[in-house]
This record gives sequence, C-alpha cells and structure tokens, in this order.
Amino acid sequence: MLSRRTALMFLSGSVAAPNMAFGATAREIIWDDLIPPGIAYSEIIGEGDMDIENDTWNPIYDANATKLNETLDGAYIKMPGFIIPFEISADGVTDFMLVPYVGACIHTPPPPANQLVMVNTAKPWSGDLLWDPVWVTGTMRTQLQSTQLGQTGYSISADEMEVYVW
Repeated sequence: MLSRRTALMFLSGSVAAPNMAFGATAREIIWDDLIPPGIAYSEIIGEGDMDIENDTWNPIYDANATKLNETLDGAYIKMPGFIIPFEISADGVTDFMLVPYVGACIHTPPPPANQLVMVNTAKPWSGDLLWDPVWVTGTMRTQLQSTQLGQTGYSISADEMEVYVW
C-alpha cells in the first residue's frame, strides 16, 4: 500500500513530466526526411505536362506524393524552409506554409503534399523577414490538409523560430 507522501510524489512527477518536453532538444530534420523510408524523391513526381501557352510545367503526382513519414507524428523537430504566409497583420504572420524553396506554391506548381508543412506559431514572425529562410522548431503532426495553395501533409505547432544562417 502506498503512503500518502509516496502517492503525492508520484502524481506530482507525472504532472510535471509534460512540461519537461519544453526543455527537450529538437531533432533536426531536412525535407527528405518527410518522405517515407523506402520511397525515392524521383518516385513522387512523374513527368508532368508542359503548358506551352502559359509557359508552366504541371507535375503529375502519384500516390507516393501523399504518403507521409508517420515516424514524425508527434516528434519535436527543427527544420529549415521558406515562408508562404496566409495572412499578415501589423505584428507579423502566425499561420503560414513552410516550403522547401523560394516561391514554391506561388510562382510554380505546388510541391507534393509530403513536401509542404502548415505552421502555426503563437508569437508572430516579423513581416520584414518573410523572404529569409527560417528554422522552425516545434511539434510535428502528420495529416493531409487542403489549402488554397496546395495539399499539405504535415503541420507544426511552432515553439520557436529563427533566421536560417547558411
């Protein structure tokens, strides 16, 4: 039988444990890590169609484009990318899409879903820094979502952001 003191110590430890995650070191990942193991990047994007009239290439994605790396679901990660904002206020941006290269989804067809990440951050990111590459640190989730810019496969609840330094 547990004493009252032992029970309280046990319960207080279990309540404090989730808060310890904030001090955890983030696993640094790159865009290739978003592709499930065993699938090559070349297997995500097919040949596509060239729209000569509009001078654009429209990729043809197969089922591999929506396959996600489920080992990242719930992982505390840090990854680089570029910001495509959904809305900008005077304080900056809090909801945006993280993309692997400048202009993805705006000037070109969107990358496949497993190469697009929705990000929400409580602390707005300055509108003055939107063209800079960034590091985003937070908890990643795997879930297909549709947006006006393209289908995403991942989301991050960002705890921290910083400018990516080459």
